[in-house]
Amino acid sequence: MVSAATDRVVAHIESLPDQPAANATTDDTFEHLREPLPEEPTPFSELLDHVFEDAIPYSINGPHPGNLSYIPGGGLFHAAVADLVADATNRYVGAWTGAPALARIEGNVIEWFCEMVGYPDDAFGLLTSGGSIANLVATITARRERLPDSFLDGMIYTSDQAHHSVTKAALLAGFPRENVRVISTDESYRIELDALEAAIEADRDVGERPFLVVATAGTTNTGAVDDLQALAALAGRLDLWLHADAAYGGFFVLTDEGREQLGGLAQCDSITLDPHKGLFLPYGTGALLVRDGNALERAHSVSADYMSEHDLASGYVDFSQLGPELSRDFRGFRVWLPLRMHGVEPFRANLSEKLELSRWAANELRAVDHVELVADPQLSTLAFRVEPPGVTGESLDELNRAVVERINQYNRVHLSATTVDDRYTPRICVLSFRTHREHVERCVEDIERAIEDILG
Repeated sequence: MVSAATDRVVAHIESLPDQPAANATTDDTFEHLREPLPEEPTPFSELLDHVFEDAIPYSINGPHPGNLSYIPGGGLFHAAVADLVADATNRYVGAWTGAPALARIEGNVIEWFCEMVGYPDDAFGLLTSGGSIANLVATITARRERLPDSFLDGMIYTSDQAHHSVTKAALLAGFPRENVRVISTDESYRIELDALEAAIEADRDVGERPFLVVATAGTTNTGAVDDLQALAALAGRLDLWLHADAAYGGFFVLTDEGREQLGGLAQCDSITLDPHKGLFLPYGTGALLVRDGNALERAHSVSADYMSEHDLASGYVDFSQLGPELSRDFRGFRVWLPLRMHGVEPFRANLSEKLELSRWAANELRAVDHVELVADPQLSTLAFRVEPPGVTGESLDELNRAVVERINQYNRVHLSATTVDDRYTPRICVLSFRTHREHVERCVEDIERAIEDILG
């Protein structure tokens, strides 16, 4: 069974360059795949055929080297092998007493991440299913650290380019939507510091309690990085918790260029990272780091007669006492195995390559007729518009939509779009470890071809 599954997976991965970049038929509900509860067995080979032929192909092909949409997830095969081992041995690592050696291995992963971002020795964190849960845990931790039990006058500040999970985290943490102040951004789509400070002062003047600023280190729209050093100085002066949503951009700190761009990250009180983005791991691998690791325990630790005593300072790691999950998989192994097998250098080199490729694409697009860059890439995301003379307003948005649709019909690469300044805006995100110069060259070629096809 394992051998048969491995054969299909390996064949699938080896054929990725020859597969379409996407085949997401969203107009089909796939009602024909609805099934009753099975009463009789089905041969494994038939089930593999069913999944690989009738289900997997109908999607955005995430691991495809031409996937330049959204924030791509590469999905290292090594991590899948790690999951097989972890799931088959089925050890519980939520509490130290269940599997102390494995809990220590996952603790190593967290400590490596803390080292990467420049956190002190007493920092710690936990692995999550992704950035959304990490942002939620960060919001709850900041609330417990900065506000009393009666917290409904607590105010949260973020930019108009922040990920929607920031607002969702606030709502799930118990705050009314109006307690989230959305601050304008500058021409580079970074949060405006003067507007932020003015909003904080205005709220304090009317008796509200500002307590949390959420910075973005790599926005989804354009890859913008807020001025983390200035925000850290502001948060320190006003006694606010500063959280960095670095789900997309955080691991660029491994590179020289990224470390400069992310200056001030280590001064944040907490940081969201997504290894399933910047470390190319399978979806479902997120992380939260907290500069004062004990703050997680203070916010989430709850005792029970059937639970062992927990003290993070003792060196024992009970991850169930640092976040909302008691039952959880052994997430650390899918991070630990690739890093131990290869070391950090190949990850650093890949991230450097992605930064270089985004700048190459930006330079190439500057020379393409009718293409305007929305903002120079700060990381590996590039937003652009097609703006021929005489086309404006809704017609211009429709033109850009048509360009993206035409590019995706070629099926060599896959692009997505967003809305920036109320304008439909195509974007390129270079992040997969399988994406190299030849694939970005195809992207630029297809942009030019689409414009020519549509404009003539």
